[in-house]
Amino acid sequence: VFGVAAGYEDLNDHEALRFDQALQTAVGKESGLASKSTLCRMEQQVDRQSVVKAHELLWHHFIEQHEAPSKEIVLDFDGTDIPVHGDQPGKFFNAYYDHHCYFPLYVFCSRHLLVSYLRTSNRSDSRHSWAILALLVKFIWQYWPNTRMVFRGDSGFYRPRLLSWCDQNNVDYLVGISKNSRLLKDVEAPSQLVRDTHQKVGEKVSATYRFRYQAHSWKFSRWVVARLEEGELGSNPRFVISSRYDDGFKLYYEQYCARGDMENRIKDQQLYLFADRTSSVQWWTNQWRLILSGFAYTLFERLRAHLKKTPFERMSASNLRLKLIKVGAVIIRNTRRIRVLMSDSYPYKDELTDLVRRLVPG
Repeated sequence: VFGVAAGYEDLNDHEALRFDQALQTAVGKESGLASKSTLCRMEQQVDRQSVVKAHELLWHHFIEQHEAPSKEIVLDFDGTDIPVHGDQPGKFFNAYYDHHCYFPLYVFCSRHLLVSYLRTSNRSDSRHSWAILALLVKFIWQYWPNTRMVFRGDSGFYRPRLLSWCDQNNVDYLVGISKNSRLLKDVEAPSQLVRDTHQKVGEKVSATYRFRYQAHSWKFSRWVVARLEEGELGSNPRFVISSRYDDGFKLYYEQYCARGDMENRIKDQQLYLFADRTSSVQWWTNQWRLILSGFAYTLFERLRAHLKKTPFERMSASNLRLKLIKVGAVIIRNTRRIRVLMSDSYPYKDELTDLVRRLVPG
């Protein structure tokens, strides 16, 4: 995990890293660490139970990072693609992404990673999301029984049975729904007002409209918020199903659109923490590598918690790595202490010194 966080994704790198004194100190060892062969055998022996335990560790870590139960938490669900180029198991061609890929599911609560689950790309976005949501809700309510849960996802996670489960289990939801002829008919009047306003002002105009709607597969009607937009390219309506009765502007722009932030969290793992290192011919090995990337991401988030009110607070994992971790230094270690001698020309030496003092008392 420390190797991935530091930018060394290949097992071959650990033939040299295992003798790195800084890395040895980080994991509490005084001699050589595991070799590439040992790490390879460990990856090949991972099974389903190992992945379940790893996720439980993430969930316990999430609870431990809060001093008191939250009144409300939002569980963001989203999927993305990981290209595959060999004979990996479960390889399928996905027409939307236009290549062979895996389709992992991520779940975040704010910046906390809760689920990093590998899936094949021949199923829908919502595959297994119902089961994972149920497990998450059950686990969190064991510790925070009075916390309000909110399930949030794009239109790929719209499933009537999933929404019915949320209604029955007192879980709120904000879920996108694809436009159809009935929805468009229900918003004809407000859409015309938006269109007329656009023609008058000559600029892009948007508004929200909240109404009751009942699809044929629903047992009762639900609130739907329409984001009606008119611009140079024509109409661009969007629809969101909500279990909450609130102002349409707040529901769409302040609550639903906030889910876009999780895409930045996914990019951190995909672009900088090697979540795409799924080249093994064994399924559970690829899943384990995805989890290791998630652990490295969590490590950076724990570091970020100590960087508040500093220039590093909002930096990406890549920038944090280049400015704080992959820095040349002389290391002198004995049985009592480790000394890190930094260059006088290192531009962030004062910030790093202050960080170390906060992290290492005395």
